[in-house]
Amino acid sequence: MFQTEFNFTLPKGYLDREGNLHREGTMRLANAGDEILPLKDPRVQQNPGYLTIIILARVITRLGSLPAVDTRVVENLFTPDLAYLQDLYQRINAMDIPVYQGICPHCGKEIEIPINFTEAGV
Repeated sequence: MFQTEFNFTLPKGYLDREGNLHREGTMRLANAGDEILPLKDPRVQQNPGYLTIIILARVITRLGSLPAVDTRVVENLFTPDLAYLQDLYQRINAMDIPVYQGICPHCGKEIEIPINFTEAGV
């Protein structure tokens, strides 16, 4: 089955205004709009580093018992938690390298040959 949501546990956790710690959450796969639409946001145009904050606020669907995750929540994450979520985002949204099924010319066994489109024709 195709997985579109991924559970996570933050290393430190988000501490809300009432002092509640939120560590368990869910992140969904990003879509094209998640990466394109924030580019129009004035906060990103003034500071490109803010793109990460907006994207994470869009793809984190749950964090503890918070009613919603917005940019204020992401802005107030501890640095290790932000780094953790950035890494998780990269891992779940990474494209699998396509492979071609071929035959080894030396041993005759079936092998998988990775196709790297970024280096094709170089």
